[in-house]
Amino acid sequence: MRIGLLTEGGYPYVSGDARLWCDRLVHGLAQHEFDVYALSRSQHQEDEGWIPLPRNVRRVRTAPLWMAEDDEAALGRRARRRFAECFGELAAVLCGAPGASPASSASSASSASSASVATGGAPTPEADRFANALYGLAELAREEGGLTGALRSEAAVRTLERACRAPGAHRTAREARVPDLLTVAAHLERALRPLSLDWYEDDGLGAVDLCHAASGGTAALPGLLARHFTGVPLMVTEYGVRLRTHYLTAPDAPPAVRSLLAAFQGRLAAEAYRQAEVVTAGNTHARRWQERCGAEREKLRTVYPGMNARPFAEVGESPDCVDPDTLVWVGRVEPAKDLVSLLHAFAEVRKQSPRTRLRIVGAPAGPEGTAYLGHCRTLAAQLFPDEAAGPHAAGDNPVSFEETGGPELPTLADAYASGAVTVLSSVVEGFPLGLVEAMLCGRATVSTDVGAVVEVIGGTGLVVPPRNPRALAEACVALLRDPERRARLGAAARARALELFTVEQNIEAFHGIYLEIVSRAPIRRGLLDGAGEPLPFAVPAEAHVSVRWTAASPDLAARGGPGWAASRPVRATTPLPAPEGAR
Repeated sequence: MRIGLLTEGGYPYVSGDARLWCDRLVHGLAQHEFDVYALSRSQHQEDEGWIPLPRNVRRVRTAPLWMAEDDEAALGRRARRRFAECFGELAAVLCGAPGASPASSASSASSASSASVATGGAPTPEADRFANALYGLAELAREEGGLTGALRSEAAVRTLERACRAPGAHRTAREARVPDLLTVAAHLERALRPLSLDWYEDDGLGAVDLCHAASGGTAALPGLLARHFTGVPLMVTEYGVRLRTHYLTAPDAPPAVRSLLAAFQGRLAAEAYRQAEVVTAGNTHARRWQERCGAEREKLRTVYPGMNARPFAEVGESPDCVDPDTLVWVGRVEPAKDLVSLLHAFAEVRKQSPRTRLRIVGAPAGPEGTAYLGHCRTLAAQLFPDEAAGPHAAGDNPVSFEETGGPELPTLADAYASGAVTVLSSVVEGFPLGLVEAMLCGRATVSTDVGAVVEVIGGTGLVVPPRNPRALAEACVALLRDPERRARLGAAARARALELFTVEQNIEAFHGIYLEIVSRAPIRRGLLDGAGEPLPFAVPAEAHVSVRWTAASPDLAARGGPGWAASRPVRATTPLPAPEGAR
């Protein structure tokens, strides 16, 4: 089949979200063809280029989200009126207003009637109002060649302001100031930029069998438009729910900005879940968020991220550690990992097991991570001053900050192998990939109860509350003092990781979902024969089989053998014609 893979700031760029699992998916499903439609986030990302693409990637089309050019042609009076109606209705939904009526013309009445239920002209549910406004903007953009200029115009800001000041709007929306309105309008223009793309014709997304959005939010919008215009079925995969990410990444924004943008992200997510045939989550934690945002339980599937187990195979098969008195932490150094609590917990561990050491392995994540790493180094020096006597020589601090790639720790597997217990101390975590790596290495783990940690561990490690150094220390000491228990938990963890979290299971799950969706998708193209009758089997499934069938020899047929035989394998470049009796 032919799959349209939709990404935002990820595959096929060298850096970005969802790059790794998308690359593994495309390579693993080499029997299918992929058309990649990618939205880039920055000039730097585009300058870095793409990763090497396999042969089954037929085409790549990209569009920037970090810049936009005004439309070549300005909207006419009628188009401006339609834009004001649709954008005003969308803004009214975000503000909680009962409706928008920016014009009193006949076209405005027609728009209002289309956004109402049949009984009594009452307003439709909010989801229908948002969908009507969104697809109305999409149709206008298709007719006019884009809406970039209109979405960036002063008229759009004024329309948003009228919706915020309308009777019945939420209190936070009514309190929005002009800078808040400008910020919200800029975010909406960026998020709605896919409306102005030319991806939705029959030679674009209209030619694929299935659209697979690699994340929610803006990445799913092209899939929604392809379904609206051409009926292509949509599938949405989220390893991190966009609405949750919005709450975590904009804590200091003004209340009006947070409220309006959260309303937009929530409405867009609900529409994507409603139109998608299947919605997959990377873990149960994300799945609960999706269900809370409106996804129907019958559509939801859990597909765990696939990890490549080969780099960790040697360590996992020989679980003997280099130092049985060493704790290991591996990950990106940033405040969410709460290394401060880990250092305080290690101080408690040292009181009970003076020979224990702690290896913190990882690089800082950006300027904030660099500053946090400096703070942690200072704290470690204060908590563990150099000792003149004891198990370690003076000047030998029991806490080390290291990175992989050096002579002592050339690979991640070596980092996990260097200790007896792997520790995770995060206060915020989605799917803990580092924890899965430790499990593949056969290591016993001590983790904080955040995100999908409990789901991943499944009873093969110890879990404690976050921000609780004493509980973290007690769990670490319990495993350090009991090597047999460590070995049992490590073996169970490795078995669980190999069963649930490998690349193979991830690819197999997506392949099955693809076949399920396409098998029940309706025929979207009305192919007719010479007499004008429909041809339901005009493009039979065997047209995609990479062999050429030829008539068998008469001798073989005379002996009762098959009437057709396969010649040498050849790639089918064009669909084969349907047999005469296919109808």
